[in-house]
Amino acid sequence: MLGPVEAIGPGGPATLHGTRQRVVLGVLALHAGTVLPIPRLVDVLWGEDPPRTAVKTLHSHVARLRQALEGCGFPGVLVTREPGYLLTVPPVAVDAYRFEQQVRAGAADLAAGAVERAATTLRAAVTLWRGDAFADAVPAGWGRREVDRLHELRLGAVEDLWDAELRLGHHEQAVHELPRLLAAAPTRERLTGLHMLALYRCGRHTDALDAFQRLRRRLADELGVDPGPELLARHTAILRRDPALDLGPAATGPSQLPAGVGHFTGREAELAALDAVLDEPERPVVVVSGAAGMGKTALALHWAHRVAARFPDGRLFLDLRGEDPADPLPGARALTHLLRGLDVPDENIPGDQAGRAALYRSLLHGRRCLVVVDNVAGLEDVLPLIPGTGPALLVVTSRQHLAALSTRHAVRPVALDAFGHAESVALLDRVLGAERVRRERGPAARVARLCGGMPLALRIAAARLVGAPKRPIAELAAELAGAGRLETLAVEGDSRTVRAVLATAYRPLAAAQARFFRRAALGPGATFSAALGAALCGVPGTDGDRAAAGLAAAHLVTAAGPGRFRFHDLIREFARQCARADEPPAAHAEIADRLVDWYLVAVAAANRAIDPNRDLVTPVPRFAAPEVPVGADRHGALTFLTAERDNLLPVVRFAREHGRAEAAWQLTYLLTSFYDTAGHWHTRVELCREGAAAATGLGDPLAEAEMLRALGVAYFMTRRLPEALETNAAALRTAQAAGDVQGEGHIHNNTANAYAELRRFDEAIAAHRLAVARNAAAGNDLGHALSQRNLGHTYVRMGRASESLAPLTAALTTFRALGNARLEAATLDTLGEAHLQRGDHHAALAHLGRALAVSRLLGDRWLEWEALLDAGRVHLDRGDFATAADFFGQALDISRDVGDRHGEAAALEHLGRARLGEVAREHLDRGLAVRATVPDGYEQAHLHRDLGDLEARLGRPADAARQWATAAALYTQANATAEAGEVAKRQA
Repeated sequence: MLGPVEAIGPGGPATLHGTRQRVVLGVLALHAGTVLPIPRLVDVLWGEDPPRTAVKTLHSHVARLRQALEGCGFPGVLVTREPGYLLTVPPVAVDAYRFEQQVRAGAADLAAGAVERAATTLRAAVTLWRGDAFADAVPAGWGRREVDRLHELRLGAVEDLWDAELRLGHHEQAVHELPRLLAAAPTRERLTGLHMLALYRCGRHTDALDAFQRLRRRLADELGVDPGPELLARHTAILRRDPALDLGPAATGPSQLPAGVGHFTGREAELAALDAVLDEPERPVVVVSGAAGMGKTALALHWAHRVAARFPDGRLFLDLRGEDPADPLPGARALTHLLRGLDVPDENIPGDQAGRAALYRSLLHGRRCLVVVDNVAGLEDVLPLIPGTGPALLVVTSRQHLAALSTRHAVRPVALDAFGHAESVALLDRVLGAERVRRERGPAARVARLCGGMPLALRIAAARLVGAPKRPIAELAAELAGAGRLETLAVEGDSRTVRAVLATAYRPLAAAQARFFRRAALGPGATFSAALGAALCGVPGTDGDRAAAGLAAAHLVTAAGPGRFRFHDLIREFARQCARADEPPAAHAEIADRLVDWYLVAVAAANRAIDPNRDLVTPVPRFAAPEVPVGADRHGALTFLTAERDNLLPVVRFAREHGRAEAAWQLTYLLTSFYDTAGHWHTRVELCREGAAAATGLGDPLAEAEMLRALGVAYFMTRRLPEALETNAAALRTAQAAGDVQGEGHIHNNTANAYAELRRFDEAIAAHRLAVARNAAAGNDLGHALSQRNLGHTYVRMGRASESLAPLTAALTTFRALGNARLEAATLDTLGEAHLQRGDHHAALAHLGRALAVSRLLGDRWLEWEALLDAGRVHLDRGDFATAADFFGQALDISRDVGDRHGEAAALEHLGRARLGEVAREHLDRGLAVRATVPDGYEQAHLHRDLGDLEARLGRPADAARQWATAAALYTQANATAEAGEVAKRQA
């Protein structure tokens, strides 16, 4: 916002069109995380005289803005939230927010006497500006006041910065810079006062007095006022050559702090937590912990310099070298170093550690000292260094959490993780210069992403570019994206590479921990469980729990949920290199087999709990069956698979790539019950493709037919209906060749469903009847009942509800006899639809209520979505718009949770019908935007029909006719002649 309005995501800058689109983005970003009501947004675009179509135009701007944000790598960040819109990016990603936070921090530092820190912070804040705020998008109304406020803050920050610079003795620089600033703001009294002080300290007494007179005349001529009392006092002090105008003496006491890291960036929350320690009545021990390369020392030193003025009696620093077990600094020597820093002669230092510790505490008693101890290996290193009661403060950095310390002393933990994307790019911006990064925003974002937010990696990458000022950032990004990323993250002449730093964390590990670390990193998933790690090592689960906990305490892995962990990208790459170096060659095949075995056993157990009827596969592991954390109940199984969901597709691919083709298709088969329940069908498509390829490679026709059938269902659920029909045809040929009559019945059923969605109802009915017949011939009671249920559903879609009741009732009876609660709920839902079509609202709600209850009991999100949508339709038909909107809203939430774009578009269409006025338009417009990603002409026609109805209600007949004409054309293309005729009547 602090210049032209820009949005830069992982994919580079967003393509923004027009001033108003930029204004909307800018004001939403200024209030990131807060809903801005539609009337407020209208005001910021048009002020007091908005056009009649203002709200509609706003919705169009938002829709295009969403597309632009998605295009640059920010999908789903701009959301509708009553009564307006919300930008769900973290505030720290917005330059204006960072500017305000840094200005507040700088002002606080200045007031506290931490002048160097204040100058650094304020300088960083001022450099965030790239021109005037909203330079290419001037807002109206209250937005104009927001821009004015930002400009005022900028001027105040500049004044605070030069106040700090003058306190640091930089008056000669100030004499050259302040006139330029005064030319832009000639009536700023504080700025003039700072200029006068700079001139005075440079020995230009007369020039300082002339500067005052120039401002005095300007104020009198232009505003008719005199200078304020503060400037008058400054003028008087200069006339008297007051000694108070000269620089004061420096702080006393030892000052051992090394220089802070250059271009310190981010960590605002952590700095705020450290600042809060100063206000606590009892001084805690501050423990800054984090993985190697995360910037622990940088943060500790940065903050120590920032608050140095609060500790005038001394600032001590000591590196215990705990990261190197071969050369640590022993506790006795550590105390000796600190006592020397407190001016104790060697001959007065006690010979025993207890005596040294006692003397150390005595010397710190009552003194405002800050002690920073870097690279602490463990608890025993810290205990002798803790001051007694009083104002002294100990800050330690460690790769360990040092949790046991809190059993003996007050502790304030500050844990560091990787930078977020915005902080990573901001660090590159500061090191390389804003202009260089601005020229290559996309490549800079890729470098940030490939460094995984690790501050050390980012600094090394930036250093390589600083050393080659003409080298394109894109070239380094390509190098990092290739093989040998750790090798790339090194600078010639500097031994502190990412690999070297990580090696210092790996070498001290016990053998069992090191083995767990190496083997867990070989898994293909983004996260892993301690149970999986134990299986990969061939040890009991309790041993895996201990190893994982130890690695988490050392920040080599990070907790990612109960019993789950994740590697930082660069640490994972390092661990895999360790596996290649330290594991025997034969072990890699064993590890792959153990991983596939663990997932086979775990997924099979989960499938038995979710759908015991899915029993075609009984996996046989190559090693003894491992321990798996899967409960015997449905809820526990779903919880386990939900936690593993992001790993499932990578694991199936891993199985194929490591010669376990049979396991790959068996995993795909066993996971069907989970995806039927939980959704996420786009992932299921890829999963089934892997399974089908694996089965085809094995030459097993039954497995191939099963996988093709599953792929056809996945295509159907993702609305890829022509591909579903094509795949079903291939599956049918394979099943017939294998003599699989039961499989034929299932495939005919799936084919019929696809025909029905395409509104090719005659073909659908014929296929349903084939399905019923083949399942009956195979003696497959479940398949026979499922075919009856789907036949009834197609009759409902055709408007022949009365004909649907017999097959639906027969199917319901069978499902109950078989104890299949899921298909019982699906049939109850369809019976509810049938009764709605027949006008029996009471019966419809009774059936749908039972369907909803069962689906929730089962945790089946897809069935729950369908029951909610259909129940909302009943309430809509009854005229109960509020209740209908509530049901549709719940359905919308589910569709978004499970990533079902078709379901999202349908829920938005129904929400639009349930609501009146411009709020309805927002839902319908959003529905059209979502529908564009999952094309369905019939469903799209509904949206245009409803928009036409809305325009008619709002007295816009021309707009209504245009929408209805589009709807009629789409209905006709979808073979929905009845619906097309109904819309045509509206146009008459």
